[in-house]
Amino acid sequence: MDPTWLDDRGAFLCPRCPLPLDAPFTPAQAYTLGVSRRALQHMKQAGLIRRVIHGVYAASQAPDDTLVRASSLALVVPPTAVVTDRTAAWLHGVDILPRTALTQAPPIDIVHVDDTRVRRPEVDGRRRGLIPSDITVIHGVRATTACRTALDLGRLLWRYDALAAIDGFLRIGVPHDILVAEIGRFRGYRGVIQLRRLAPLGDPRSESVGESALRLHWHDAGLPEPEPQYWIYSDDGVPIYRLDLAEPDALYAAEYNGEEFHTEDEDREYDEARAGWLGRERDWTIDPFTKREVYGRDLTPVPQLQAGYAEARRHRKLWTPHRRTG
Repeated sequence: MDPTWLDDRGAFLCPRCPLPLDAPFTPAQAYTLGVSRRALQHMKQAGLIRRVIHGVYAASQAPDDTLVRASSLALVVPPTAVVTDRTAAWLHGVDILPRTALTQAPPIDIVHVDDTRVRRPEVDGRRRGLIPSDITVIHGVRATTACRTALDLGRLLWRYDALAAIDGFLRIGVPHDILVAEIGRFRGYRGVIQLRRLAPLGDPRSESVGESALRLHWHDAGLPEPEPQYWIYSDDGVPIYRLDLAEPDALYAAEYNGEEFHTEDEDREYDEARAGWLGRERDWTIDPFTKREVYGRDLTPVPQLQAGYAEARRHRKLWTPHRRTG
């Protein structure tokens, strides 16, 4: 790779590089611009470019926005196709890609409007009965609408990911009542029973797929309806802590400690200090759950949630009028 293609710090590609810095490109386009296969591989290894989708890359400083995502899909999706399912969710800004997407490119979910299958190794071309109102155009790319995509993922994904998808689309503005009202048209479709059960549970306040999955475990445990993102206030009325899932009457909460913000030593120390303070000063019982517990083979959160809630209720019997609850 030509060293003059780097900026002064050597951290990013600069305008001297022939590759576009704010738009996606394919390897074939890179080769025509004078970037060899070896140079492209070096850029990938050095983190100077990133994979956007299967067969499409962008400079590491390029934005991860709807325009770049749509432009990436336009490079590989046939003009007669409609983007669906997880790929459509990604295009709408709801990231519900499979967990393996961290290490390998997931297939691109598309169908043709004539409902014929797309036969390419990187494409998952399922048949899908679409009507005109199910299709929208995002920066020139045809995709299922936000509501239709939410309904499809609510039917077809593993139930914990399905609820996370529903929550994600409610979070970006899909009306909950309309989502639920549309379920009737899918009678007889695969997964519609799951959709009927999950769609009413959707809540835009869940901020991550892990929180959504933990909330479904909470419902499976038979506990009272939780309040997502519940604030704890100081004596002066200032919000100081926020709990992922809370049942204020029992002073019980469950926290999803995802890897992004809860793996460093200082993160764990903060979590422990916060839980300790909430227990001492506010009488809360806080149960933390990790990715392994929420998504593991044994799915242990249900008995843990039931035991934690029962313990909080027993402790709550000691309540006095002078105790502070929030």
